[in-house]
Amino acid sequence: MATVELRFSALPEHVRTARLVAAAVARRAGVDEAVLDEVRLAVGEACSRAVGLHQIGGISAPVKVLLIEEEKQFSIEVGDEAPHAVAGEGGAGAGTGDPDGEADEDEMGLAVISGLVDDVEVSAGEHGGLIKMTWPTTPPPTILV
Repeated sequence: MATVELRFSALPEHVRTARLVAAAVARRAGVDEAVLDEVRLAVGEACSRAVGLHQIGGISAPVKVLLIEEEKQFSIEVGDEAPHAVAGEGGAGAGTGDPDGEADEDEMGLAVISGLVDDVEVSAGEHGGLIKMTWPTTPPPTILV
């Protein structure tokens, strides 16, 4: 299992770099070429969401992206350190200046990711959130000499 870890300052201009790195590693891991655009878009959306949460919360910690190559799958985990409301504590966006607008934008971003990725898991708590996206891989062909 190979893992690439990418950390970047929570600035929008770094999202493009994260997208490019994710697509390159996904290609090397064996993700189908036809799916690479979806990988780029999903990673861009997840990273943009994390950057926005960090900026809104005034968090200086970097956004973390893990690119994990396993035997038959490739996973990307995008983590933020923004505190998320836990169910029953006021809903998404609790404690922010514009809970309805931010919650709607957050839900829209998650909906876009869910539309692009068949296997997605979202977890969040008071110490941050994590979006894990997984795609199947095909092993490289065996060349007999």
